[in-house]
Amino acid sequence: MIHQLRKGLSLLGPFLGLGFVYAVFFFVAPEAFHSLYNTKTFVCQAVIVGIGALGMTVVIIGGGIDLSVGSMIALATVVTAMTLKEFGQAGMGPLLPLAAGLAAVLTCALGGKFNGAMISLLGIPAFIVTLGTMQIVRGVAKGLAEESTVNCPENWLNELMVVEPSPGVWYSVAPGVWVMLALAAVMFVVLRYTVFGRRVFAVGSSEATARLCGIRVGLQRIWIYTVCGALAGVAGVMQFANLTLGDPTAATGMELDIIAAVVIGGGSLNGGEG
Repeated sequence: MIHQLRKGLSLLGPFLGLGFVYAVFFFVAPEAFHSLYNTKTFVCQAVIVGIGALGMTVVIIGGGIDLSVGSMIALATVVTAMTLKEFGQAGMGPLLPLAAGLAAVLTCALGGKFNGAMISLLGIPAFIVTLGTMQIVRGVAKGLAEESTVNCPENWLNELMVVEPSPGVWYSVAPGVWVMLALAAVMFVVLRYTVFGRRVFAVGSSEATARLCGIRVGLQRIWIYTVCGALAGVAGVMQFANLTLGDPTAATGMELDIIAAVVIGGGSLNGGEG
């Protein structure tokens, strides 16, 4: 009974803490803080970190860490903007922004796969590998953008982070919020009910035991970092929608916010839990 109570408190602790902080500001902050629009703004501002945290959750459960996600997000904004700028000259069709977003996600997924391959094949600690790729990816983003922001034509991606698409409607929130919630639901199902998810927990709990159970740990780790990279790419598309341009200096230090979100949400830096 006591064990179950402690487990329940550990799960509800972050939400209780958030509720307490909100209650304090509810009584102290000005009247504008209480508005529904302000609450929608809070939720919208959580989208980029939230989506990035979904990928980081998989990495941390698997016993790893990824310090390059902030740079990946910046690279995704640049790739999205450059794709729109390059091919938008011929006309901005509805499929071009989708293709630009997919290009950004694919680019970051390949970056994540590179991280996983370096860690698995060369046996280099994840902290060192991703610390290096954090600088490399940021340099690539700055090189592609020629050390400046990348402007592009108006497109429907810009609408993803509009706080209230239909003013005055209580359930109208940024489309990016629905994307985040949908991805969270997918990741919940993947981690809890699929073979991939069970293997992630197994690798994070004990790599040696996972090998004895027949799990190809190296390949699993490559897939873990690929998923993290892809979700960082989605977060980068949301960052692009928020900025409406490509910025190679965006999301500097955001990897710390993302890691903190995972740990506060119940992930263990020791792996095997999340």
